Amino acid sequence: MSGPEDMARGARPILEVCVEDLQGVDAAIAGGADRIELCAALAVGGLTPPASLIRVAASASDASGVPVHLLARPREGGFVYTTREQALIADDIRTAADAGLAGIVIGALDADHRLDLPALAGWAAHAKSLGDARGRPLSLTLHRVFDLCRDMPDALESAVTLGFDRILTSGGTPKAIDGVKMLAALHRQAAGRIIVLAGSGVSPETLPAILVTGVREVHASCRAPITTPADPAELRFGFTSAGRSATDRDAVERLANMVAGHPALE
Repeated sequence: MSGPEDMARGARPILEVCVEDLQGVDAAIAGGADRIELCAALAVGGLTPPASLIRVAASASDASGVPVHLLARPREGGFVYTTREQALIADDIRTAADAGLAGIVIGALDADHRLDLPALAGWAAHAKSLGDARGRPLSLTLHRVFDLCRDMPDALESAVTLGFDRILTSGGTPKAIDGVKMLAALHRQAAGRIIVLAGSGVSPETLPAILVTGVREVHASCRAPITTPADPAELRFGFTSAGRSATDRDAVERLANMVAGHPALE
C-alpha cells in the first residue's frame, strides 16, 4: 500500500471524481480530474460497476495517466455483510487488481455500528497480496461507511492500523459542508498517517470552506442535469427516470481549476 504520499510537503490538493458510466469516465478525464472512483448506481451512493466498464476504465486510465479506484459494494442498503457477500467483495478486489486499476474503495460495519475489523483486515491482506503479486500496490480507501460509525475518531485509528491509505468522509453529516468541524478534527488526528478525503456536496461554492479544514483531497460527482427529455415510453416502462443527471466535463474542469489553484502545503 502506498501510504499517504499525497500529503507530502509541497503537494497541492487533489480532486477525485466519482463516475458511473463510460461518459462519466471520459468527462472526468477531459475535465482534469486527478483521480476517478468508478461506481455504478450513484443515486444510492454507488455500487460495484460491471466488469466491462472496469476494463474500459482501465484502458482509459492507461492512456491518460489518471488513476482509477474501484468501489466494491455489492448491494444497496446496509453495510453489514454476510460471509458470501464478503466473498463477492474479495472477488471485486481481485478484479480491480487484474484489470490494473490503482486502488479499491471498501467498507463494512458490524451490528453495533463499528467497523467490521475482521472483514476489513481480510480484504486488506487480500489486496496487499494481489498488489505484491502484480508488482504494484492497490491503494486502499475506506468509504463513507465511516460516517455511520458510532465513534469516528476510534474508527480512524482502526483504519490506520489496518493499513488504509485514506478515508472518504463527510464528517459524519450528509454533506461535507455541514461536517467541517469534524473534518478538521479528523485531519488533525490523522497527522499525516492517513489521508482524509472529504466528499459529498463538494462544489465550487463549498470547496473553499472544506479546504480550510486542512484536507488536501476532495471527492465530487460534478454532475449536471440531462436536458434532453427522456423518452415517454421509457419513463412509462420504468427504463429511465425523470430528473436524470450525468458527469459534466465543464463542472469537473471548474472544480479542478479551483483545486489546482489552491495553495500547496508549506
